Amino acid sequence: MATPLSDPSLSPLKTVAVVGLGTMGTGIAEVLAKAGREVVGIDVSEAQAARAVAALEAATARAVERGRLTEQERADVLARLRTSTDLRDAADADLVIEVAPESYEVKHQIFRELDGIVRPDTILATGTNALSVTRLAADSARPERVLGLHFFNPAPAMKLVEVVSSVLTAPAAVSAVTNLALDLGKEPVAVGDRPGFVADGLLFGYLNQAAAMYEAKYASREDIDAAMRLGCGLPMGPLALLDLIGIDTARTVLEAMYAESHDRLHAPAPILKQLSEAGLTGRKSGRGFYTYEAAGSTAVVRPLESSARVQGREVRSVGVAGSGTMASGIAEVFAKAGYEVVLAARSEEKAQTAKARIGKSLSRSVDKGRMTAEAAAQTLDRITAAGSYEAFADVDLAVEAVAEDLEIKQQLFATLDKVCKPGAVLATTTSSLPVVACARATSRPQDVIGMHFFNPAPAMKLVEVVRTVLTGEDVHATVREVCVRIKKHAVDCGDRAGFIVNALLFPYLNNAIKMVQEHYASLDDIDAAMKLGGGYPMGPFELLDVVGLDVSLAIEKVLHREFRDPGLAPAPLLEHLVAAGCLGRKTGRGFREYARR
Repeated sequence: MATPLSDPSLSPLKTVAVVGLGTMGTGIAEVLAKAGREVVGIDVSEAQAARAVAALEAATARAVERGRLTEQERADVLARLRTSTDLRDAADADLVIEVAPESYEVKHQIFRELDGIVRPDTILATGTNALSVTRLAADSARPERVLGLHFFNPAPAMKLVEVVSSVLTAPAAVSAVTNLALDLGKEPVAVGDRPGFVADGLLFGYLNQAAAMYEAKYASREDIDAAMRLGCGLPMGPLALLDLIGIDTARTVLEAMYAESHDRLHAPAPILKQLSEAGLTGRKSGRGFYTYEAAGSTAVVRPLESSARVQGREVRSVGVAGSGTMASGIAEVFAKAGYEVVLAARSEEKAQTAKARIGKSLSRSVDKGRMTAEAAAQTLDRITAAGSYEAFADVDLAVEAVAEDLEIKQQLFATLDKVCKPGAVLATTTSSLPVVACARATSRPQDVIGMHFFNPAPAMKLVEVVRTVLTGEDVHATVREVCVRIKKHAVDCGDRAGFIVNALLFPYLNNAIKMVQEHYASLDDIDAAMKLGGGYPMGPFELLDVVGLDVSLAIEKVLHREFRDPGLAPAPLLEHLVAAGCLGRKTGRGFREYARR
C-alpha cells in the first residue's frame, strides 16, 4: 500500500533530479540551476553528462557577456549542477523529472527503479509529450505522486510548461510543481492526460496535414512554409518545424495521438514513416524535408533554380471589382506599385466610398511617416472610381474582390468576359470557392486564375496564386511577375478547398474548439499554450473571434464537403454559437465577450 502523500506544495522543491541529459534534459537542468535549485543531472552516458555541463558553461558564459549574470552568479549556477550515471544519486531529490526517450519500456524501467530509490514524498514527473501519463503512473508504486511536466524546446527560452494530471495524481503534487514552474518564470497550464496535451495536440495534427500536402505534390515545401509564415505570422513553416522537432519524434507523437483518437488527421502521413525509416530525421541527421549543410546545422542547402521560364503578359492597368475592405486594400496595393487602377462597384456611390477609404488609409501612412504627402496624393490620383464594370474595357488585369458567394462571382465573371479586352487576365480573390467554377463562367477559362490576398491587403505580404487545370502558363507567369512588382510573396497551389493557408489553419482551429467542447482545457489555457508553446501571434480563440465565427464555419463546411473527412466536420459548438448570432468581435460576443464600441 502506498504511503499517504504529504503536502509538498507547502515546501518548495529544492533539489531536483533530471534523468536524461539530451537537448531537453540539459535545457531543463539549466533553467532549474539558474533559478537556485540544486540539480542532479543523470544520464547513462558519461559523455552526454559531460556535454550537458559544457552546455551550461557555455550558456552562462554568454549570459555574463550580455550582462545578465555576474561572474559570481555564474559560478554559483555551475556549482548547483552535478552529474552522474547512477540513478541512485536521485535518492535525496524532492522532485525527479524524467526526460528519457519516448518509449514506455524505457520510462517504465526508470520509474520502477526510482520507486526503490527516492523518498516516500518525492514527486516523479515525466517529460513525455506523446505517451500516457496515466499508464506510466499506474505501473508505479506511488501513482499519486506521478504527473507530467512538459517543457518546450528550447527550455530556457520557452515560457510554457504543461502540468499534466492523471486520474491518480494527488492535487498536492500538482500544486507543488505548478508553484515550481512559476518560480522558474514559466507559465504553467493545467491539462488532463491525453496524447499531445494542448499545444502538441493541436500542433501535430497541423504539421501532419502539411506533410501530407507536400507528399501529394500539391505545393512545394518552400511555398507551404512561406504561406504559413506570411499568412499566419508563424515563426517557422510546418515542414521546417518538423525538421527541427525530428521527423521520427513527430511520427511517434502522431502514432500515440492516433491510437487514442482514431482521427485520420492524426494518422501519420506515409512520408513521415518513409523519411524516419530512411534515417532522414531532419536537422539532427542533416536531411529531412530540407537538406542541411551538416548534421545539426541550421543552414539549408538551396536547390538550383530552373532557368526555363515562361514570359508573362504586359500589365499596365488593373481593374479591381468590389467596394469592401478587401477590394479597397487591393486597389491601394496596385496604385502604390505604380499601376493605373480602375476601382469599380455596382454604383458610383459605392466606388467613391471605397476610394475615400483608400484616401484615409494613405493619410494614416503619411501620419506614421511611411510615405510622403506627395506620394500619397499621386497614389490616390492613379485610382479611378467607376459605377460600372464597363470601365474595365481597357485593363490588362481584372481582380474580383466581391462577396464570397459562388453565384455572385460567376455572374461577375460572365460580365468581365463581355467587357474585358481579349488577352486580359481575370483573377478571383476567393479564399475557399473553386476558381475553376469562376473560369467556366467565361469563354476564356485559360485566362482565369486565383490571386488570394490576405487581410489587410496593404500589410500582408502573402498572395496564394491558384492555377486551375485550364489556366494558361503565360497567365500564371503574368501574375507571378505582378506579385513581384507589388512587393508580395507569391506561393503556388492547386485549385482545391482552402488552398494552402486555410486548408492547414482551419482544421487546427476546429480541433481547438473540440478541446473546449470536450471540457479538456479552457479557452484561456489553450490560447496561452499556442502562443507560448507554439509561437503563434494569436491563440486560436482570439483568432476565431477576429476572423468571424460565421466566416470560420463557412470555410470549415467547404473543407469538409471537399475532403469528406469526418475529422473536418465543424465542431457543434461553433455551429451553435453562429446560430445564436455570436459571431465574434463584430457582434460583441463570440468565444469571448467584447465591449461595444
